[in-house]
Amino acid sequence: MEIFHHDLNINFLGMRKVSIAISAILLIVSAWAIMVKGLNYGLDFTGGVMVEVNYQQPIDVGEVRQALEAAGFQHAVVQSLGGTRQISIRLQPPKSGNRNVSADQLATQVSDSVLAALKAKRPGVTMTRHDFVGPEVGQELKNSGVMAVIVVIIGIMIYLGMRFEKRFAVAALASEIHDTVITVGIIALVQREFDMTVLASVLAVVGYSINDKVVVFDRVRELFRLTRKAEPEQILNRAINNTLSRTIITSVFTAITMASLYLFGGTAVHGFAITMLIGILVGTLSSIFFASPILLWLGVSKKDLMPVTKENPELARRP
Repeated sequence: MEIFHHDLNINFLGMRKVSIAISAILLIVSAWAIMVKGLNYGLDFTGGVMVEVNYQQPIDVGEVRQALEAAGFQHAVVQSLGGTRQISIRLQPPKSGNRNVSADQLATQVSDSVLAALKAKRPGVTMTRHDFVGPEVGQELKNSGVMAVIVVIIGIMIYLGMRFEKRFAVAALASEIHDTVITVGIIALVQREFDMTVLASVLAVVGYSINDKVVVFDRVRELFRLTRKAEPEQILNRAINNTLSRTIITSVFTAITMASLYLFGGTAVHGFAITMLIGILVGTLSSIFFASPILLWLGVSKKDLMPVTKENPELARRP
């Protein structure tokens, strides 16, 4: 299935100065947003109060969330514990003016207020557990998340270096850093809550982003080997045009899936879906306007991609 003709000939590389300039601006703005504004970390990273309640009758998670919001508990994370009666609630406790209040006392005060808010909407509810989760666990999750992203990107770079050539690996590394920084930067810029689902989405964006690059790079290698006389810029342009239909179709259908997840999946997956939508857009555009210009700038050529043949020793000794 193709939405563009296979022999389409758009000069994408002719726009490389503009596209690289736009990418540089987006990278600078994203880096500023991450370092200056910072990420709006959710309860997974900052800690907070955890309350578990049990209802006598089945209840919907959305109803519990609405009851908490009506009582002033904003941004509470509400999840079902394997059924329709047991509910887990995590929320950030209000800042207390009394510094002598211990973490346990604060957790008790917040949990009592939560229980009162839930009973006001539906009396048949009891609290089974409450606890205070400190920020130390969140810091460990931050470090593990950053390490996971780094390991994934390095692993992709090693794979591409073995499958293609080192210039492809460097271009892929630059593209992955580009896509990840801009995606996270947009989240920081709009101050969208950054929790474990968003972190999982960032890792998914890294994997999704490299998928398009591998398709384009594979076509570049194929065209270099099939074409006798052609400049690298022409080969890269032809590779992008040949794979354009596949790139657009994959991105559109993945975006439709994420949009459906956002609309019908509930608030718990909103962060994942929005981050994926941002990553799909950034990754698709970078496959066309960033990765290939970087590959051209690195000086990829036909001789770099031709199979290495062993020279016959007898021929080598002949004058």
